[in-house]
Amino acid sequence: QVQLVESGGGLVQAGDSLRLSCAASGKYTMAWFRQVPGKEREFVAAIIRNGGNQRYAASVQGRFKLSRVNAKNTAFLQMNSLKPEDTAVYYCAASNRWDMSATAEDYEYWGRGTQVTVSS
Repeated sequence: QVQLVESGGGLVQAGDSLRLSCAASGKYTMAWFRQVPGKEREFVAAIIRNGGNQRYAASVQGRFKLSRVNAKNTAFLQMNSLKPEDTAVYYCAASNRWDMSATAEDYEYWGRGTQVTVSS
């Protein structure tokens, strides 16, 4: 049973930073998606298994950075210059794929989500 455990969400002001963590029970391609009520889950960032490549949504490019520590099977999403529109539940996802898909359906495993709220 693959487990993904997220942490690091919270309430911050616009311009602040937060770091989300996702600990997996194995080595996978990992990604973060986010979702607000009434909208589809939105791709945020993905990182390949060996950490050599990352992919970002245009809306977070240059503000968010995804990294991983393979020895701990943990991925970190550093979120800087946060905006109110970044407010969402953030979900960690993992896949046995080798490509960094931006499609939620391509990820087999999901965490429970962590709330990020950015006030203006």
